[in-house]
Amino acid sequence: MQRIFQSNVTNFEDLCLEVFHFQYANNEVYKKYCQLVGINENKFPISISQIPFLPIDLFKTHAVKSFNQKPEKIFFSSATGGKGQSQHLVQTLSIYETSFISAFENYFGPIKQSCFLGLLPSYLEREGSSLIYMVQKLMKISGHPLNGFFLYEHEALKERILQLEKKGQPYYLFGVSFAILDFANKYSLPMRHGKIIETGGMKGRKKEITRQQLNQELNQAFNENAIYSEYGMTELMSQAYAKGEGFYESPPWLKIQIVDPNDPFTEKPIGQSGLIRVIDLANLYSCSFIQSSDLGRAKVDGTFEVLGRIDYSDLRGCSLMVG
Repeated sequence: MQRIFQSNVTNFEDLCLEVFHFQYANNEVYKKYCQLVGINENKFPISISQIPFLPIDLFKTHAVKSFNQKPEKIFFSSATGGKGQSQHLVQTLSIYETSFISAFENYFGPIKQSCFLGLLPSYLEREGSSLIYMVQKLMKISGHPLNGFFLYEHEALKERILQLEKKGQPYYLFGVSFAILDFANKYSLPMRHGKIIETGGMKGRKKEITRQQLNQELNQAFNENAIYSEYGMTELMSQAYAKGEGFYESPPWLKIQIVDPNDPFTEKPIGQSGLIRVIDLANLYSCSFIQSSDLGRAKVDGTFEVLGRIDYSDLRGCSLMVG
């Protein structure tokens, strides 16, 4: 297992093929999908480009798992837009913890020297959020006495931030976009020692805006060097991070590819926009090869940007598993 989190360019493809064989043998949903697209024991992939990527919407209708025992935890998506909830059956939480702790420290540095705050009302108001679990664990590791979640208590959050700034204490504020914007509209704070990590869209609370617009509004209220974004989802065990309007950087075991939205089995050249598909080797006991509903563009160095979402229901692949 540890080989996954130590993966590098020289052995990544070998690890992907090894994980593919494991999941084909142990994941009934993925095996059926592979067979439907022409991949079977007589025609196994010999490169990453030949590995099938499971449409992400199947997490809403099927139990996508590569194990037989009872899951230690089940994470649920927010089910916005009336399209149903995705569920991620987690064989063991230790893998998830290793993944998000390593990814965070790879990008930001040591956890134990920092304080963590959460402005995550849409997540705190429901059960089974993988994001809440992650932030809670980061708080536990840091052990800082000023760690805390804030539902809608903007005044209390402002006072906590001012307290941390006065102490010169490094801190991170995880927040869903609509809540961070609400907070920014009420208060303008210097945040010289803090970093805001916005975790996604408006979650049905506000009109969707571009990441550029979001950053512009947050820059007016806070120090622009404090604004970061996280790319993650219920169906993944790993996260990518970006500063400001920059491109997302992935940990070594998480890589993305860009494919044609009208033919998700055809990869697009570097620099061209298309549908994001994700390789997350930390999804060992789920499915590591996922075709998302996000549009994006990749760079030669492996970083990427997210351009929006697409109506996934019409794409080739998901319909193969209906019935």
